Amino acid sequence: MHTTALVLFSGGQDSTTCLAHALQRYERVETMAFDYGQRHRVELQARLKVLEEIRARFPAWAPKLDQDHVLDLAVLGEVSETSLTRDTAFKMEASGLPNTFVPGRNLLFLTLAAAVAYRRGLEVIVTGVCETDFSGYPDCRDDTMKAMQLALSLGMDKRFLIETPLMWIDKADTWRMAHSLGGQALVDLIIEHTHTCYLGDREHRHAWGYGCGTCPACALRERGFALFSESIKTPS
Repeated sequence: MHTTALVLFSGGQDSTTCLAHALQRYERVETMAFDYGQRHRVELQARLKVLEEIRARFPAWAPKLDQDHVLDLAVLGEVSETSLTRDTAFKMEASGLPNTFVPGRNLLFLTLAAAVAYRRGLEVIVTGVCETDFSGYPDCRDDTMKAMQLALSLGMDKRFLIETPLMWIDKADTWRMAHSLGGQALVDLIIEHTHTCYLGDREHRHAWGYGCGTCPACALRERGFALFSESIKTPS
């Protein structure tokens, strides 16, 4: 039975929900993020506030929450020509993928996470990738995750489990999962403190949280929150 986990924790809605999932399941949980020159690098500050709030608001989870790791991955920004690493408009490419796709990002993230997990004695790597709302990103597919789990386990001679709690659910269900894990307190924490907006907007406050309200990440979060809110309304 697995007892330890490393969560890829960006400070956004999805990774915060995954962190709550891990804290509910495992005895020791560490977190990891990457600074790769992302336009929305405000997430790196937001994630620290999320960790602080989780420790303060969820006393049963606080003792399980162990070390946090942030790695400098500037080279990824240097080799990427995407709207997440350059000041360019969001659009679809000729390949059929959105230009928010950063080639190799999740593959690098998982490889480095496995190296840290190896050193720290952590058995499970938890990531918030998802096929349902994944915008066509090939490195978010279930097949990719299974291939990475096999490659990392073979390459490091250590059996890793890559866990993807959000793989088969949409954004409304992600809100529902957060609610089931931590109640309204966790939903409120996600609204107030997490960051998902691709433009790094922390000025505009919406019912679903902070963001520009127009980028693909905001549109997805807003739509999911509306569906979630409708589903939990008490019948009159």
